[in-house]
Amino acid sequence: MSIRVLTFLHSFESGGVERMALRLVEQWQKAGVDAPVWVGRRDGPMRTIHEGRVCYETGPQTHLPVRHFETLWMILLLPGVIRRLRPDALFCAGNSYAIVAVAMKLLLGKRCPPIVAKISNDLVRADMPWPARAAYHLWLRIQGRFINRFVGMAEPMRRELRSMLGVAEARVSIVADPVLDQLLPLEQKAAPAGGLRFISVGRLAPQKDQDLMLRAFAIGGQPGDTLCLVGDGPLEARLRALASALGIADRVIFTGHRTDTTALLSASDMFLLSSRYEGVPAVIVEALAVGLPVITTDCAVSIGPLLQGGEFGI
Repeated sequence: MSIRVLTFLHSFESGGVERMALRLVEQWQKAGVDAPVWVGRRDGPMRTIHEGRVCYETGPQTHLPVRHFETLWMILLLPGVIRRLRPDALFCAGNSYAIVAVAMKLLLGKRCPPIVAKISNDLVRADMPWPARAAYHLWLRIQGRFINRFVGMAEPMRRELRSMLGVAEARVSIVADPVLDQLLPLEQKAAPAGGLRFISVGRLAPQKDQDLMLRAFAIGGQPGDTLCLVGDGPLEARLRALASALGIADRVIFTGHRTDTTALLSASDMFLLSSRYEGVPAVIVEALAVGLPVITTDCAVSIGPLLQGGEFGI
């Protein structure tokens, strides 16, 4: 007997949560699972990538600036979608959608289907000042009361999920993120002829802390080294200005959003991650898959096992 699993996303913007959710849903639909997707707005570069590959619905066309209140927009419209599609379960694709999941439980009550939430980020959030961190930890406990099941992406997350969400072992599962379309043969990287080609992939946003990366590159990078920042986001202008102020603008490349990240990774020598917090960083798995060594901040409980005690990175 088939069940219907409804996934809800804000848009087709190039966030890691959305990328993995669309990849997962695509495979579900190929496998014959009844897995509709509802997207609040049609904006974003990933729409052209998944057009024709994923069956989805979008919210109504409007002249309102929905991107500025997309969570409220989803909370207003999703109950009607749930009543119409009558899914057996809701899939909450990441932490940023938890507020929508809890709102559905409050608005629909017993008519709300069970919700499975994927935990896509660190829950301790040591980067926050303590008042904000205390409020966030209270919010996690509220999620634990309303959301039925939680999925972590690596075994080291299990204890953190149980303790921070206040849930029993039976409500936590560990399922690896669908990072790779296919297994790739590990490449033996040849010694670079010139300077090192550093690369980073991710949204240019506060969580990723590319400010730190640029400052580190300005200190540790050698004259022939280059740094390629793959991704777009609200901090691009500020980061470009910082690179100029640090005197490294001629060695830092901003590519914007790209779909050929595997090729870009393969053409590089070293992967950098400077995030303040993560869950299981998919980009590290992708970098390791093409044989890149990794330098990263200690931004998640999963980092140590991913790098296997320093064998693949520091």
